[in-house]
Amino acid sequence: MSVRLRIFFLFLGGLALTGSAWAETWLTSETRPGGLLVHLQSESEPVRLNQMHRWRVLVQDADGAPVEGLGIEVDGGMPAHDHGLPTQPAVQPHPEPGMYWLEGMRFHMAGEWTLDLLLVHEGRRYRAAFQFDL
Repeated sequence: MSVRLRIFFLFLGGLALTGSAWAETWLTSETRPGGLLVHLQSESEPVRLNQMHRWRVLVQDADGAPVEGLGIEVDGGMPAHDHGLPTQPAVQPHPEPGMYWLEGMRFHMAGEWTLDLLLVHEGRRYRAAFQFDL
């Protein structure tokens, strides 16, 4: 078997082992006021600078049940640089219960970032805050 063919099969085997392009790491935040848990998962790991990507958002109630029908707005930025997100990401429903797509994400520089999700559920407003370094 040629070296190229071996590399090709190793590549295919690696794809089969990963199962999907989604990262395994979930970030979790309890909302303020309490009552909901929000989990974020990036489509890629590590999150690459200056590339558009999307995230999965899973929202659960205190009992772990999925929460559907939410209105979700996105805010965030780099507090140390006093600027917001370089794009205007939006959240769309996903077919799985309690799951949503956060699309249009891009980070343009390394450093500390914040991401705030503002959720409206049954007329009540919640905020889930995430902080991470890239």
